[in-house]
Amino acid sequence: MTNEILDAQEVADLLRVHPRTVMKLASQGHLPGFKVGGQWRFRREAINTYIQEQEQQHRDQEDQGKPDKS
Repeated sequence: MTNEILDAQEVADLLRVHPRTVMKLASQGHLPGFKVGGQWRFRREAINTYIQEQEQQHRDQEDQGKPDKS
């Protein structure tokens, strides 16, 4: 288990989005983060969990569109 803390730029690099997108998602409650001195911070473990949840949600949506094999 790691307690590594990332800033918005590092999360943006990880997700390959603009830092403003990271801050917007965090302020809307979509990305798990917290503010320190007015700047967003994120636990790497929470971001990894977020990525896994997004992947699962995408797979579930794809599965709903496929015909049943039974």
